[in-house]
Amino acid sequence: MDPRLKAFQRLLDIMDELREKCPWDRKQTLQSLRHLTIEETYELADAILDDNMEELKGEIGDLMLHLVFYSKMASEKKAFNITDVLNGICDKLVHRHPHIYGDVEADDEEAVKKNWEQLKLKEGKKSVLEGVPRSLPALVKAGRIQEKVRGIGFDWDTSEQVISKVREELDELDHEVQHKTDRVESEFGDVLFSMINYARFVGVNPEAALERTNKKFIRRFQSMEKMIDQEELKFENMNLEQMDQYWEKAKLNEE
Repeated sequence: MDPRLKAFQRLLDIMDELREKCPWDRKQTLQSLRHLTIEETYELADAILDDNMEELKGEIGDLMLHLVFYSKMASEKKAFNITDVLNGICDKLVHRHPHIYGDVEADDEEAVKKNWEQLKLKEGKKSVLEGVPRSLPALVKAGRIQEKVRGIGFDWDTSEQVISKVREELDELDHEVQHKTDRVESEFGDVLFSMINYARFVGVNPEAALERTNKKFIRRFQSMEKMIDQEELKFENMNLEQMDQYWEKAKLNEE
């Protein structure tokens, strides 16, 4: 037997046994597992950001377990089973890749994306944006929205146009802030949306970029805390200028 199939069969057998014999596994429902799956997905994302392949291997396994678990619970409800899940995604992939399994031509990534969105509309979806999950974090959701509409040609042509839009939105935000209107939040949202659009045009993942900056800030701040503690100082007895000196030292220590 193919070792991949053997390993997957082993996971399925273990899942069956745990569902039957383990009090914790037996108690789980689709709803109780949901928040744990979200947590596991974030742990997988952390491993990717850290480029930690050993961690990535483990987190993929954790997430795969959850997918098998959901399929097991669905089979108990006579809704579907893991075979239906796997055949379903295989059928979808074949159908949505006519440039591989049919006679459609697609020479680059953009052509593939356009074909993908057009096929989904033909499948009965009423909106290009139907496939954007409602529970996605807003930053990620904005990027997905923009990618979806680009698939049907609703997009800027150049990054210069997009950065011009960013500056326009910043001016509008500044105007609302200066006049203390109730539109500040709305205009701030427009700035973020346009910045995410610009990130897409220059090949940056905004979620990953912001998380890297978060990690960098945490690392530098904790280094600053350590230096201040070593010199037996307290934040409450320091002004911003003094703190900033330690911040600059923390930055230099990374170089």
